[in-house]
Formats: sequence, C-alpha cells, structure tokens
Amino acid sequence: MNPVVYTVEAADLHAHLFVVRLCIAEPQAVQTVSLPVWIPGSYMVREFSKHLQNLNAHQGGRSVAITQRDKCSWDLACQSSEPLELIYQVYAFDNSVRAAWLDSQRGFFNGTSLFLRVHGQEQNPHHMAMLPVKNHALWQVATGLAPRKTDKRGFGLYAAANYDELVDCPVELGEFWSGSFQAGGIPHRFVVAGALPSFDGKRLLADTQKICEAAIAFWHGQGAQAGKAAPHTNYLFMLNAVHDGYGGLEHCNSTALICKRADLPRQSSQGSQAQNQDAYTTLLGLISHEYFHTWNVKRLRPDAFARYDYSQENYTTLLWFFEGFTSYYDDLLLRRAGLIDDATYLKLLSKTINQVEQTPGRLLQSVAQSSFDAWVKYYRQDENTPNATVSYYTKGALVALCLDLTLRQAGHSLDALMRGLWQRCKAGPMREQDLLDELQAQTGRTWHKEIKAWVHSTKALPVRALLQSQGIETKADSASMAQKLGLRVVESAASIQIKVVLNGSAAQTAGLAAGDEWLAVEVGAKGQGGHWRLHKLDDLPVLLGPERKLLAWVSRDKRILRLPLSLPSATAVWQLAATADRKTGQWPGA
Repeated sequence: MNPVVYTVEAADLHAHLFVVRLCIAEPQAVQTVSLPVWIPGSYMVREFSKHLQNLNAHQGGRSVAITQRDKCSWDLACQSSEPLELIYQVYAFDNSVRAAWLDSQRGFFNGTSLFLRVHGQEQNPHHMAMLPVKNHALWQVATGLAPRKTDKRGFGLYAAANYDELVDCPVELGEFWSGSFQAGGIPHRFVVAGALPSFDGKRLLADTQKICEAAIAFWHGQGAQAGKAAPHTNYLFMLNAVHDGYGGLEHCNSTALICKRADLPRQSSQGSQAQNQDAYTTLLGLISHEYFHTWNVKRLRPDAFARYDYSQENYTTLLWFFEGFTSYYDDLLLRRAGLIDDATYLKLLSKTINQVEQTPGRLLQSVAQSSFDAWVKYYRQDENTPNATVSYYTKGALVALCLDLTLRQAGHSLDALMRGLWQRCKAGPMREQDLLDELQAQTGRTWHKEIKAWVHSTKALPVRALLQSQGIETKADSASMAQKLGLRVVESAASIQIKVVLNGSAAQTAGLAAGDEWLAVEVGAKGQGGHWRLHKLDDLPVLLGPERKLLAWVSRDKRILRLPLSLPSATAVWQLAATADRKTGQWPGA
C-alpha cells in the first residue's frame, strides 16, 4: 500500500504562505480531494478551504484538469495510472490553536488547514516531509508525528498510519524554548514560543509533570505498569505565548495551547511570583484539561465521532460529558497533584457555580441541547448568548460534581465510573446508554431519573445540598456592580462599553442595550446630586451615596439617551468554604 506523501515548505514568511506538494502514487481515474471544513475538538464549520489557492495538478509532466465540486472539494481527471502531483498554497495568518500561522517569527499549522484528503485512500499510510526554512538556521520543528528520517532540528520525513492521525498532529516551527520530563515512564516534551526572558521553564516543567502523573494515575493507577497501560507512548505540549490570548485544542499525543506571556511563571529574581499566581493557576488548569482529553474525547469519545466526517458538522448531545466532565477534573487534578490547596480549589469551584447561576440561558436550554447546538450557538456567540444558552463546559462540570457527590454518599465515586467506562467502551465510542449501564453495574440501581433531570431538563442542579452534605458551606458574598445590574462590560480609561445585558436584570428594565457606551450618571431628582462622568461601574456607590435611583447617560448610534435606572437590592454570589466537620474521606479532592 503506497503512502500518500505531502511536502510542506514555508515558502513566503512575509506573505504568510505555505506551499504543499501532494503526491498520490496510485490515483483513481477521477480522483477526488477535499479540505476539511472543521477541526475535531472545535465544533464550528470554519471553511479552511477559503485559504487554499493556486491549485495545480500534473501527471508525467502533463497538466491535469481540475473541476471544483463544491466549496472544499475538487475532482481531478487523471489521464493515466502514473503518480499524480498536486501543488497549492495555503495562506496562514490565524494566530489561534485551530488553523495555521506563518510569519518571520514563527510557523504553526494543523493538518486540517493544509492537507487535502485523498478520497478512497484515507486509510493508507500518510507521510509528511517538512522542508528547512530558508535563511532561518535556528528554526526547529516540533510535532507528535513519528519521525522517519529527520535532522537534529526536526526537519525531514514523518509518518502517520492514516489521514486521521496525520491531521491530528499539529506542527510548530521556530526558535522556541524546549524542555522535557518523564511521567509514568512516558517521555513528554514542552515547547514554548514567544516567552519573555524571565520565563521560568523549570517550574512549568515540574508542575506539568505533576499534572501528567496525576492524570495517568487517575486512569491507570500507581506504579510502573500505569504508564504501560496509557494510550500514548509520548506526548508534546505546544504553547504559544502572546500579548493577549487563551485557549487550547486537544490531540491524541499532543496539545496546542495559547496564553498571555504574563501568565507564564517567572523566575524569582524577576520579582514576586504572587503577582500572576491566579493567572498561572488558570494556565495549569488549561494544561490539565487538554491532557485529560488524551483519554476523555480522543479515545473514549461520542459514538458520533467514531469516524470523523470532515465535510460537515458531526452532531452529538454528549459534549456535557466529554467537555464538562473534563472541566470538572482539570482543577480537581491540580488539587490532587498538590498544585493548589483546598481554599483555591473551592474558589475555582465557586467561580464555575456563579458562571452558571448568572447565565439566564440555563432556564431555556438543557446541557444536552447545548451540546447539540455547539456548532451554531456556543462557537458563534453574540450579545444574546448568555440569555439563550448554557455552557456544556460549566454546567457539564456541575453535573459531574453532582454525580460524584451523589455516588460518594453511597460509597462509590465518579473516578471509578470513568475508569469503568474506559474498560466498558474499550477506550472507544461511547453512548449515553453506556454511561447509564455502567452506573447501574457499579451501584446496583438505575440512574435514569438523575440524568433526565440534570442533563435533559433545565431544572436546577442540587449543588448546594450536595456540597453541604460533604461539609462544604455555601456562603453569600457581595456581587460586583456589573453582576448586580446584570451587565457584562469592557471598561477602559475612556469608556464603559456594554457587551451583554442579562434577561430580567435591572439594566434590561432600564433599557440599556448591548453596544451602548455608558458615559455618565445623573444623581437625584432633577439632577440635584450632580452629573458625573463614569469610568468604572464600581464607582457608582461613591457617586450615588444613599440614592438608589439615577439617570444613566449612554451613547447609542451617536445619540445621547437618559435612561432611568434603579439599583437592585443586595445581590449575592456563591462562596464556598470547608467546615470543621468536612467529610475528608468522601471529598473528591482528598
């Protein structure tokens, strides 16, 4: 079986162009090729073919006619059985984890952005040859693909078993920082592009190692055999440090991450680490989340993803499990790895609870519906998204919490359930029925009622009662002014820009709308309390004093509006704290 071979050249760094040469040794008489419209793990049609240009094909030195079938696929009329070569360019200027990027400082790409799929040969071996970048002798290559013949900088030939594996291994190019460690006997590599000189690579490696060891132990237990049972034999973290950005995308033996440079750990000689500790903890949570996906979604996956269809949406109602349960465990594994304490973990859990509670859409959309609608709602957010939807990440994490605490009351755990599902589904496609069957097998009772109420309805989750049963006290904490008014805003020295107005809020009652610029307030009857320029919402109590009513001066479409606003009574947010009688033996963080 001849391999499908791609040769990639970073041809023009300033024009941001990759050139790809695709060689098909045994083409069909009419050979169809196509470029994916989405990338697994990011559930939105992104139309990667919009960046493909100048497509040409040849056979034995003769041009081959190309007919475009639709937005992302082409037919090639082969004139013989000779090898078919395609040459095309890909514009790469998307500095995210989902697509492709190329400039004079760095290159990066996912295979779904560069590699045309050869229909009928998806299961053939696939090779990629990465050519050295001209005039950049210090550039290196990092990828999860298996090297076949590469130089010391990583340029050369790589192999994949099939098309799915090829496009599941992104490639990083440039002068990046690199470090490595062992976890469970498995070699792990971490590369970071764009870090400042103060970056503390040793700390990042040490903390990531603890996360990986905790995850391997979670799925396979402690000891020498744990790493041998893991589904990967090596792993690569690729982190792009930028001025402003955050996110990650999971792959079978690697992950692509992006974060702010300021979020990275800094060497102690560069100042106090405390100044970015919360942001660094968030980064560690992201690392934990994407690594946990190595098991949960990349192997154990929705049955709808048993075979990816790259040409259209792949619908599932199970993202609440695969993303939500992963979100539950990302911070929990930080606690178990000793990277955060109980107080920090409860603070992070409080944040998740408050995010769900402050989303009016939770009353309209179930978390199963949210999973199915990800393609058109979660990944296409606008000013009404919080009013119409609920996140399968955050509410899914609370479903996991409720299930875990309920199981622990009966002497079981979500940990055991996850490992049972791994074995039941043979680390492969999973249905919701598999979850129900494994729950019944482990506990001896049916769980249809709980799953129906927590997943398929908009009923409130029993979070408070379950936490209290574990000795976790739920206290009311004072809300910010934005939370009290029901607003999500962007504040700057020049203005307050309203981005979201929540349903049923005081702001909505007053007539404030997304897109408004809040300029000033008029205090008291007839303005006897003065007219004041407003720069921060939390300045309102100082400006109002005992007054509860005001006129908000806003700019909308260049018109100045005066809107009557009444401040609501005290609004509280959740704050969690452990009590003296906390049941440590049953608590998931133990």
